[in-house]
Amino acid sequence: MDTSKLFSLDGKVALVTGGSRGIGRMIAEGFIAQGATVYISSRKDEVCDAVASELGAKCISLPQDVSTVDGCKALASAFADAQPKLDILVNNAGAAWSMPFEEFSEQGWDKVMDLNLKSPFFLVQALHDSLKAAGSASQPAKVINITSIDGQRLNPWETFSYQASKAGLIYLTKRMAARLVTDHINVTSIAPGAFPSDMNRAARDHGAEVSASIPSGRVGVGEDMAGAAIYLASRAGDYVVGDTITVDGGLVHAALGGSIDA
Repeated sequence: MDTSKLFSLDGKVALVTGGSRGIGRMIAEGFIAQGATVYISSRKDEVCDAVASELGAKCISLPQDVSTVDGCKALASAFADAQPKLDILVNNAGAAWSMPFEEFSEQGWDKVMDLNLKSPFFLVQALHDSLKAAGSASQPAKVINITSIDGQRLNPWETFSYQASKAGLIYLTKRMAARLVTDHINVTSIAPGAFPSDMNRAARDHGAEVSASIPSGRVGVGEDMAGAAIYLASRAGDYVVGDTITVDGGLVHAALGGSIDA
C-alpha cells in the first residue's frame, strides 16, 4: 500500500463557486497547494480577477452570477470552453437572511433558497458532461456541496430560509449521490461551523466570544476547511459517497449545551 499520494491533486482541475472569499477561497488555496488547477467564480468580476491574480498562475478567474439557472448554464459553458473535463466541483456560493418571523419577506426566502439549494442542483446538471468526462471507476469525479451545521441543528437566529436551504442541500447531496455515482461522480458535502467570513461576522469580529461556545475552544481556520475539502477531492476520499462531513470543532456532535450562529 502506497499512501504517499493519497491527498495529491496533481493534474486535477477544480471549479469553486464563491471562490473569491471566505470558505471558497480557503478551499481554492488548499487545492492549489496540492497541485490542482483551480477556476474560481464569483459575481464581481474585478474581485474574482484580483483574487485569482493573488493566488497565482494555477488559479483562473471565471466570474459569473450563479443565482439563476441561466447563470449556471453560462458558467458551465464558459468552463467547457476552457477545459475538456472537470475533476472537482465545489458548490460554495451562498447567501443568508435573517428577519423576524412576522416580517420575513418573500425576497429573503427566494434569494436564499435559489442560491443555496436550487443553483447547486442546476449547476451540477449543467456541468454533468464535464464531470462525466473526468470520472472513471478508478478515479471518480467529485462534487462537494458546502452546507452548514445550521442544516443539522438550530441556531438562535431567525434565519428561516437559510436553515431550510442548508438542511435541504444535505439531503439533496444524498439524492444526487445515488444517481451520479453510476456516472463515476461522487457527491458529498461539508457542513462548516464557525469560520470567519463576511457571512459569519460573529466568528470574524467576535472570535473569542464565539470560541467559548465551541468544544475545541476556537473558531475554524483555513487549514481546517482546506483539509476536509482536500480529503474529499483526492484519492483519499474516493470511497465516500453521499455523506456530510461536519467541520465545526465539535459543536454539533460533542457540545454539552449552548449554540452559536454559523
